[in-house]
Amino acid sequence: MNKKSILVGAAALIIGGLSLSPKLVSAYQGDPSVQGPNCTTERHEAMEQAFESNDYNAWKELMSGRGRVTQVVTEENFARFAEAHKLAQEGKLDEAKAIRQELGLGLGSRNGDGSGQGMGRGWNR
Repeated sequence: MNKKSILVGAAALIIGGLSLSPKLVSAYQGDPSVQGPNCTTERHEAMEQAFESNDYNAWKELMSGRGRVTQVVTEENFARFAEAHKLAQEGKLDEAKAIRQELGLGLGSRNGDGSGQGMGRGWNR
């Protein structure tokens, strides 16, 4: 093979990977049936417990500053965020999305296209 063919093939792989990676990263955001990249059984259970007991401090510690969601969700609005999580788990995704928009999460045409803040706009399990 000549060098030109190898370079063209490598460039195609890189461009293809870059065009798909934002979609893969944002795929789990807002859909609790899809696990995020930091999900472990222990972290998931702890996160579920934080949502069930409305424990903002436990959630905040589990999140440890990951993503934009930690800048938007506060102790004052955490109960509403937990409600959105519960609704999403029940399959009521439109209602959950409405609450997320109310909180300022996933707004605008940039939602889900990979051009926003990256990881952290979802439930972050």
